[in-house]
Amino acid sequence: MSSFDDSRLDDPAALQATDHLLRRLAGAGARVRAEIDASEDALSQLGSDGFRPRAIVAAGRDARLVRAVLEPVCPVPFVAWPGPGLPGWAGPLDLVIVLDGTTGDSAAISAAAEAVRRGCGLMVASPEDSPVDKASAGSRHAIRLPSQSDDQLAAAVAVLQGLHQLDLGPAVDAKAVAAMLDDVAIECSPNNEVASNPGKDLALMLADALPLVWGGSVLAARAARRVVEAIRLASGRPALAADAGHLLPVLANQPPRDVFADPFDQPEDLRPGLVILDDGIDDPSVTETRRQLEDKAERHDVRVHVVTQANGTDVARYAALMQHGRYAAAYLGLGLGRYGTAVEDSAAGSGNPAEDPAW
Repeated sequence: MSSFDDSRLDDPAALQATDHLLRRLAGAGARVRAEIDASEDALSQLGSDGFRPRAIVAAGRDARLVRAVLEPVCPVPFVAWPGPGLPGWAGPLDLVIVLDGTTGDSAAISAAAEAVRRGCGLMVASPEDSPVDKASAGSRHAIRLPSQSDDQLAAAVAVLQGLHQLDLGPAVDAKAVAAMLDDVAIECSPNNEVASNPGKDLALMLADALPLVWGGSVLAARAARRVVEAIRLASGRPALAADAGHLLPVLANQPPRDVFADPFDQPEDLRPGLVILDDGIDDPSVTETRRQLEDKAERHDVRVHVVTQANGTDVARYAALMQHGRYAAAYLGLGLGRYGTAVEDSAAGSGNPAEDPAW
């Protein structure tokens, strides 16, 4: 197993090898702005006009984020469909939302094609001339939000704004989301040393841990799942995001640390590390569940790291929590030596391309 070298986190040459990822992370706010700007014409023409579908079916990338935002307030039933195709009941009275990138996910393509075949209402967020865009070409009245990148969050923000204008979802402040992502980029900049960089700080905690990531609210839980995607990609290690009911047994079965063990003679197996994503939701059940997790972790000598983002709109807080975790994942991969060197140009072969949706 690769050893973690914390000196890499502040080493300019090592950071240069991670530049492809760090630049992509730093540009997240700009991509949200670009997405909204590109969709401005389509969004400006949207209005409810008394239209209300029987149900909404979302398919493709980050359909579950759209569900997490809409489900508590959506006036009609909402389904995040894993695909392929559509539910058997979906028809002309329903609205189908498809989010996809340039490569074309087969499930998203089939969902778009099936929506056209059945005469469903259709909202598509994908780049022009992408496979999904072509699959939906037969729908004369489709709402098209032209994506400018493969950024899942940026496309989801545009979709959420469109649904709000159709009176099907809450208001989403895209500028606030972009500004929050910019703030995280400043906080987690590679120019900031470990002591003042929350991304590097979390990476240090994860250096010798198997991450267990928990978020109490619906959106924080969704952010947790996106964070572990990035951690697994960056480190090549297992990482789990789950409800407390699944995490508590893992914590409870950890043996106590052997204080007399020689880490050089016989390195200890990786122990779990609990990461809590706190989006400031004031809910007694969330507070109680968090207390149970922290108490169990303390009793079984499992380290706990809390990432807090209590300010901003719901989606902005989600974006900030997710982005903090992604920066930590990038720095974790850097410390583990997963990106080679800037001269070797081995990042593309390391399993960590910047274009991967996990980033």
